Amino acid sequence: MLRFLLRKLLVILPTFIGITIVAFGFVRVLPGDPVMLMAGERGLTPERHAELMAQFGFDRPLWQQYLDFVARIFQGDLGSSLVTKKPVLEEFSTLFPATVELAICALLIASVVGVSLGVLAAAKRGSWFDQISMSLALTGYSMPIFWWGLLLIIFFSGTLGWTPVSGRISLMYYFPDSTGFMLIDSLLSGQKGAFTSALQHLILPSIVLATIPMAVLARQTRSAMLEVLGEDYVRTARAKGLGPRRVVGMHAFRNALIPIVTTLGLQIGGLLTGAILTETIFSWPGIGKWMVDSIARRDYPVVQGGLMMIALIVMSVNLIVDLLYALINPRIRHAGGDR
Repeated sequence: MLRFLLRKLLVILPTFIGITIVAFGFVRVLPGDPVMLMAGERGLTPERHAELMAQFGFDRPLWQQYLDFVARIFQGDLGSSLVTKKPVLEEFSTLFPATVELAICALLIASVVGVSLGVLAAAKRGSWFDQISMSLALTGYSMPIFWWGLLLIIFFSGTLGWTPVSGRISLMYYFPDSTGFMLIDSLLSGQKGAFTSALQHLILPSIVLATIPMAVLARQTRSAMLEVLGEDYVRTARAKGLGPRRVVGMHAFRNALIPIVTTLGLQIGGLLTGAILTETIFSWPGIGKWMVDSIARRDYPVVQGGLMMIALIVMSVNLIVDLLYALINPRIRHAGGDR
């Protein structure tokens, strides 16, 4: 198992280096001068512009800026925002709970609905339910997030008036930010209606963010279930007279769980990256909207630091999933020569 872990870490190392290059290079190819954008309509004299460029290190060769960027990462310093002057890590840790709350709700919707659809579609293979559910899964996977989000806002918020358009909670509620999770904080506040308001604000962004993982899980679950339902022990269970629910629930589903759990774990990374678009559509105050706003303002340290933090979280989640998968199925770690 130790050798398996070391192999995974060796694979992560070049990936990490590649991410630092992409994160650093991405903001440099964006058009616009960050110092002039920071000055806004006030403008700057050429002398003051040169002074600020030197102060932030933007006048130095790119390779020196890159090496400084990597050196600071290993010191746990992602720099400070050019706009707010606050450390990037501090802003990230403040906003990250909002993204996590949204991702957890989306993951719950995706796992419950996606896995249920997949199991039922496999159990009713070839039926109208199977065809409709898989067609919906394909549609959900192919649907542009931006278009899907706007469609839901127009129908549920604009036409029916059932859900708010944006934000995390109504402005009429105010309470201390104890945990960063609005659902929990609204409950702790004891204000009547605060929890309901927070929940209503979560519904549409959670559905939009859950759409693609839900489609992936539905198709993966159906595929895994069909493979298991064709095994000899399942046919034996049926021959013994066990009912369809017991055969599917007790025998087939349990053995199809490994690929389903793996897919579920891999979707967590996708939820964090997918939150960028979803948060922008719904003005959700998480790291996704923070990143988009920072790109518009050419806030180099925030964009670089945000990309690095998201990449590190996604890589960590994938590593944990790989380790859990190897623990559940020893053939995975033996496949690479581990003994």
